[in-house]
Amino acid sequence: MSQKILLNSKEVNITLHRLACQLIENHNDFSDTVLIGLQPRGTYLAHRLARMLKEDYNIKSLKLGLLDITFFRDDFRRGDKPLSANTTEINFIVEDKNVVFVDDVLYTGRSIRSALTAIQSFGRPRHIELLTLIDRRFSRHLPIQPNYRGRQVDAINEERVVVNWEENDGKDSVLLVSE
Repeated sequence: MSQKILLNSKEVNITLHRLACQLIENHNDFSDTVLIGLQPRGTYLAHRLARMLKEDYNIKSLKLGLLDITFFRDDFRRGDKPLSANTTEINFIVEDKNVVFVDDVLYTGRSIRSALTAIQSFGRPRHIELLTLIDRRFSRHLPIQPNYRGRQVDAINEERVVVNWEENDGKDSVLLVSE
């Protein structure tokens, strides 16, 4: 197994600040915008962006939610092992709001399709955007593209992109792993 570092800790931090600034350019004070982190791995990115927007860029009215898409996936009954759901924490109305989905890696697009279905249970958003740290652009099964991307990666199907977060894995990094 070989691995290549795509982003080190410093580069992850720089990328997150760039993404935060792009969000501010398009959503100003976030009065009509909410961030929704997709469970499980998108929540680390969503929490980090929310903290950065509040502490470093003085955004006061930011709302952050977490969305579990487990039972909205199209492959949810295909495996032999039972799936375990994560929590959904959306304590606000998404009706007529701008929603920004936040996920760590955009791969096939199926998770985002599931999120589009799942969010309808909480109201009808005015507009939905997608922010991803890593965009695996040649792996898409569905016509889904991010509005905000940290880095674009050309990985072949046998390669995996692994995102490590300090909060969960001890340090920030993005790796390209070949088996």
